Amino acid sequence: MKVIEKFPNEVRVMDPIFIELKDGIRLATRIWLPVNAEKVPVPAILEYLPYRRQDGTADRDATTHPYFAGHGYASVRVDIRGSGDSEGILLGEYLKQEQDDALEVIDWITKQPWCSGTVGMIGISWGGFNGLQIAARQPEALKAIVSICSTDDRYADDIHYMGGCLLTDNAAWNSYMFSINTTPPDPQTVGNKWYEMWLSRLKGSGLWLEDWMKHQTRDEFYKHGSVCEDFSKINAAVYAVGGWADGYSNTVFRLLSGLKSPCKGLVGPWAHKYPHFAEPGPAIGFLQECLRWWDYWLKGTENGIMDEPQLRCWIQEPVFPATYYKERPGRWVSENSWPSSSINKEIYYLNVDHLGNKPNPSKIISINSPLTVGLMAGAWCPHGLDPDQPGDQRNEAGGSLNFDSEPIKEEFDILGMPKVKLKIASDKKVAMVAVCLSEVLKNGAVTRISYGLLNLTHRESHENPTDLVPGEYYDIELKLNDVGHSFGAGNRIRVSLSSVYWPIAWPSPVKNTLFIATGLSKLELPIRPYKESDNELIPFQEPESAPPLDKTIIREPDYKWDITRDMISGNVTQNQFFDEGRMVYNEHNGWTVESTHDEYFSVHPDDSLSAKLEIIWTELFEREDWRVSSRTHTILTSTESHFHLEAKLEAYLDKEVVHSKSWKSKFERKGN
Repeated sequence: MKVIEKFPNEVRVMDPIFIELKDGIRLATRIWLPVNAEKVPVPAILEYLPYRRQDGTADRDATTHPYFAGHGYASVRVDIRGSGDSEGILLGEYLKQEQDDALEVIDWITKQPWCSGTVGMIGISWGGFNGLQIAARQPEALKAIVSICSTDDRYADDIHYMGGCLLTDNAAWNSYMFSINTTPPDPQTVGNKWYEMWLSRLKGSGLWLEDWMKHQTRDEFYKHGSVCEDFSKINAAVYAVGGWADGYSNTVFRLLSGLKSPCKGLVGPWAHKYPHFAEPGPAIGFLQECLRWWDYWLKGTENGIMDEPQLRCWIQEPVFPATYYKERPGRWVSENSWPSSSINKEIYYLNVDHLGNKPNPSKIISINSPLTVGLMAGAWCPHGLDPDQPGDQRNEAGGSLNFDSEPIKEEFDILGMPKVKLKIASDKKVAMVAVCLSEVLKNGAVTRISYGLLNLTHRESHENPTDLVPGEYYDIELKLNDVGHSFGAGNRIRVSLSSVYWPIAWPSPVKNTLFIATGLSKLELPIRPYKESDNELIPFQEPESAPPLDKTIIREPDYKWDITRDMISGNVTQNQFFDEGRMVYNEHNGWTVESTHDEYFSVHPDDSLSAKLEIIWTELFEREDWRVSSRTHTILTSTESHFHLEAKLEAYLDKEVVHSKSWKSKFERKGN
């Protein structure tokens, strides 16, 4: 990473700035400006998040926002209502209140003497989501957005459900927000009212998982904030960015297919991070790419960005399976539009003894997977810096049905969404199927390329699931995650089917057997032919950033991820331990932060009802003799008929408990 010390414009920082809303709530804001912006007004770039600008995103903010300001933009970072140093209470994700507040924020920005009247939005994950959502509200000043690692569909492609299967990330994500909602504002920023604000959060934010567990189908709860419900509401230009290692790569392709407004797409090898520092690499000069986007749409600079191909993707080459990659070898390719007419479908049939180009006579084969299939799946949403990529799939093979092709004669590329069409039955009325697409290397190692899940009660609809008739065969289509990949000559294509995928997804209520009609089931691959034009693509610039944040690391972060088996009980547990270290933020007068979280996913291989998730978070904030901390504890289990949730919150001022609350509730299983 090249650090830029001197920019075309000198930058000044305004912090704290409080934006007062119509209801009197004040939102804490940090603004980076060219020093002459009040004489020569500039467009504004807004990032609007609940993750604490003071410490949570401070490192990234320091390297990103001054960079934009140094190149002639007002860069505005706002803590949303009830987060960081902002007033109010945060009651849930992507609420209408959040959008309404953002409209007021944008209006406030345009009225400032340093703003030219045009605004862009940028954000990753939550910030990518609300960028799309706010664009759908059509504020006149919002001309363009950059949405990174986000979704247009909160049910089909978010952290709650995948193919109608309940993701354990539903509870894990709640645990993170459960914890962050316990954190205090900074007394030096908000004054003596910090304690009142803190207690209001502790008492009022609630346990979001209770709401999420009440909504197990694609109802209005998830349709709200899903811009795919009506793409035509978005008029702003959209630059959609994702990574193959991320949980949200599919969004880029749906946005390009559905949006009526100007749009571009970019997908690299990256996990859930900004592309100028993301891993797996290669990282790119993403901030420069953003500037090209802003310059065109917010300043009217004719720089040719919209004359370039609409979609640019990294085609990954075969690699040995690993839970962490520093880089993924490959090459950049492009498509002038998406969907692309150059993508061809190639069919492979799941025959009883191989994956072939022609179907063999149909035979019925079955699978009843142990609950440990999925332990080498990695995370649903990898972040790239942890050992969270899928490992060697040979560890999953014994509990799966595997269909291998003959050795590939010549390498070929795929780009887009692989699909699997199955004629399938179950011996139970509720069941799921997991499908993995992998590459078997010449030495026998197996690298997962893509995967998909389907709750078979959702085979016709996510809105209105229907039970299976045991023994009855259904024709279903399962969509795997979009991917760009090159299969190597001499390697084999593998399709693996299993009846569980733990701990990615919660297991079905009863361990079940799936029956597959071979010869009638098939894989559809999106084949992309080689194009000479790929060699003519202008290379991305090298990664750049503003100087890093001034902080002192007292204790380095530490991450551990392991799997243990109790040889007496038979239980198998995936253990994840995250210590974010101890940091002192020097520019905030010694503001000191610690955070840890422990995650346990345990199951007995033969018992669906043994599945258990347990997550503990701790937060600590200090300055001199002032000390605030919190601990949250979440446990999720299930019976055949219900999910059972237990949670506890404890908050401390120094060593004194100032607030404690426990939750215990159950939720009827609705097709899960």
